[in-house]
Amino acid sequence: MGVMDGNPKKEPMHYGEVIGVWAFIGSNNGLISGYEAFASHAGDDELIKLLHEAIKMMQAENKELEKTLKKNGIVPPPSLPGRPKVKTDEIPAGAKFMDPEISAAVSLNVGQGLVSCSEVMGQCIREDIAMMFEKYHSERALFGFKLLRLNKEKGWVIPPPLHMNS
Repeated sequence: MGVMDGNPKKEPMHYGEVIGVWAFIGSNNGLISGYEAFASHAGDDELIKLLHEAIKMMQAENKELEKTLKKNGIVPPPSLPGRPKVKTDEIPAGAKFMDPEISAAVSLNVGQGLVSCSEVMGQCIREDIAMMFEKYHSERALFGFKLLRLNKEKGWVIPPPLHMNS
């Protein structure tokens, strides 16, 4: 393996890159499981579609990142088993997440994901890994815009006090 020889794929990962990639995969695994559950609870078709889009996005990220870890001799974190499909009307009302709750949680996760991507990009020495996280950052930002639009259309956004110039 060359060190700083101009070919980033031949450079070893440093500890910060390793833990950044490993933790990102682990976080995605938890979110995928949670979003599968949210998809069973959700009633709004557009929200369900966005949940499935987010799941596919994170699964693709994990596949690419796991390949990178394995090429560098690092075992990726274990994935969680898939959740069984449940009909939303089979979930008792008191145990069921409501669409605005689901959307608020996913919106929070989008913001956290943007910060996580930026953090890994900022500590990278390997350009290929930094570029992967730049791509994930862009995908999350686009997804966040779609989710924000849905939140506004459905009236799920609770704005803070607005400053109005009079």
